Amino acid sequence: MTAALAIPINPTFVQRLAGLDQAQKLRLGVGIVLFVAIGIIGLVMGRQAEWRVLYANLPDKDGGAIVAQLTTMNVPYQYAAGGGAILVPANLVYDTRLKLASQGLPKASVTGFELMDTANRFGMTQFQERLTFQRGLEGELTRSIQALNSVQSARVHLALPNQNGFFRDQQKPSASVLVSLNAGRSLDRGQLAGIIHLVASSVPEMDPKAVSVLDDTGKLLSTPADNVGGLGADAQQLQYVQQIEQLYSSRILDILEPVVGRQNVRAQVTAELDFSQTESTSELFKPNQTPDATAIRSQQLLETAGAAAGANPPTGVPGATTNQPPGPTTAAINGAAQPLSAANGATGANGGRRESVINYEVDKTVRVVRGSTGMVKRINAAVIINHQTTTDAKGKTTTAAMSDAQMEKLTALVRETVGFNKDRGDSVNVVTAPFTLEKNTVQPLAFWQQPELLDLARSFAWPLGTLLFGALVLMGAVRPALKVMAQPVKISETERERGGQLDAIEAEQPDRPLLAGPASASAQPAEISPADLALEEARKLTRDNPAAVANIVKTWINGEAPA
Repeated sequence: MTAALAIPINPTFVQRLAGLDQAQKLRLGVGIVLFVAIGIIGLVMGRQAEWRVLYANLPDKDGGAIVAQLTTMNVPYQYAAGGGAILVPANLVYDTRLKLASQGLPKASVTGFELMDTANRFGMTQFQERLTFQRGLEGELTRSIQALNSVQSARVHLALPNQNGFFRDQQKPSASVLVSLNAGRSLDRGQLAGIIHLVASSVPEMDPKAVSVLDDTGKLLSTPADNVGGLGADAQQLQYVQQIEQLYSSRILDILEPVVGRQNVRAQVTAELDFSQTESTSELFKPNQTPDATAIRSQQLLETAGAAAGANPPTGVPGATTNQPPGPTTAAINGAAQPLSAANGATGANGGRRESVINYEVDKTVRVVRGSTGMVKRINAAVIINHQTTTDAKGKTTTAAMSDAQMEKLTALVRETVGFNKDRGDSVNVVTAPFTLEKNTVQPLAFWQQPELLDLARSFAWPLGTLLFGALVLMGAVRPALKVMAQPVKISETERERGGQLDAIEAEQPDRPLLAGPASASAQPAEISPADLALEEARKLTRDNPAAVANIVKTWINGEAPA
């Protein structure tokens, strides 16, 4: 009996729980279940990983292959809104991409010369080898073009004709490039020329004129070189004019802003350029020079020895002409060779003859002049400066126009900046006027609108929400039931009578050692045995909770009592 009475007070909790009505039991059970569920949900949501995009805009075939591979790799995945992207946990993005790339996924990615590594050399025809090489070259060019910041994606098509030695006129290769640009980006003339030069330099004997570049809207970006008078040339000229005007405007702002302030000056420049192409050819001949400054091209000298006096008979046609003495020998300084004649010869005293033919060089100058395009014909600059703002000793702020001397100095600075030329017809106007610009003051964000605070609130939203909801369930459903169970149990008169009978039965047992009460405290022994302590606890339980003890006695009477 002593061992049975030493059981803890658990029967009391069970009895109090059994004393609750049906509604209170239901509320207590639902509250406990909700509290446990909230704790589990909060724990799971608090440990949920952040999802990042693994791949986006994939074809259905590649998307299905990637999802199947992710399932095999036991990698969790999700679909973004609209199914346009596959999401995985943030800490697994790069690892998963590397593993999928090692397996050749996604297959729609650009492949280059690695096609040559996987090609089956045995049984491959020459056409297949050439086609594989062409595909690899197109892939490498696509990768290079996609490396540009403005290009989102690109495709390169090469037309490589089959060169045959029997053809006299070989066909030249050509290429077409289709580029898709990022939002808000565009290709300038320099970048476009770079793409064309890249493709033309990668293919042997390809002319840059044979490379066509289109955007995703079908607009031809590359302009043929021979289309000088077309719209492409005009657009390029307009862009060049805008660059020149922006250059002059930035020069004016750079020299005036340190003087008048950053927001106190505005400048506009209009440049008139000459894009006409001129070419002139002139051929000049220098006048005849002096004999000592001439250059001899060729010279011919013919001399004939004469016989003794009287040996040579007179020759020639008798008449007045032959009886005249020969004139002096002359030759043109700048002229062609003169034919041999009597005037070119000289007869010696002994009847000998001497002839000389001299050809001189003729000066000739051929000059070809080509006028350059894009020459500045006229510059017109307009500059407006805000009124000066001054603050006196009392803190009063006033604005006033600049003086004439200051305006003359600023005008001189602007003229020197733009390279003012009066003969060219340039004009520079600098005026001062009050600005009416509204100052856009940036209002500081409130404390609760700070991005750092918002991120911190999002990170603590689930834990705090879970804790508050759990506390609400605990205080609204579990706590009222616990308060009811904590109330003292009301003992009926019958239970009190049974408790008194139990006390009488215990008092009649002769072998039970008597424990001294409060009145006989002096007679209590100094040491109490464990059996006495157990008996005292049983008595205390009988006094405090007679109903429970009565139920125990009922169990003993109705059933088999323990030995």
